[in-house]
Amino acid sequence: MNYTYIKGVPNEELVKGMQDLHKHIFEGAELEVSELKEKPQLLCCVAIDNARLAGFKLGYEIEEGKFYSWLGGVHTDFRGQGVASHLMELQHKVVQESGYKKIRTIGRNHRRAMLILNLKHGFNVIETFISKKGTHKIILEKDL
Repeated sequence: MNYTYIKGVPNEELVKGMQDLHKHIFEGAELEVSELKEKPQLLCCVAIDNARLAGFKLGYEIEEGKFYSWLGGVHTDFRGQGVASHLMELQHKVVQESGYKKIRTIGRNHRRAMLILNLKHGFNVIETFISKKGTHKIILEKDL
């Protein structure tokens, strides 16, 4: 497995791979290129296995010194192999080296594996809220 990162919007081939993987992970939901282009200081961390995208983790700056870990996932064929942990560690390393002091993410109760992973990697629950769509969300934050 090869882990790497791209600052900014990746090339078309990698974006297409992320879009396909996003659909696979999130029940057919679309990941639009325009969404990627509008995120300040976008960071894309990817896991590639023999030219196949196994997982990705996206994030961006939300304010000076604070980074938001936005979106990510691992293909079902690669789950249970530590891919998500490696992607998170890579993201946190790059973010910290870039001068950020805090990293934040928002999770959902029904995605328990991701919540557990965040807690194992030092995030703390700081707040909960109900979204406009009526979904319960959990805000987690970590000092870098």
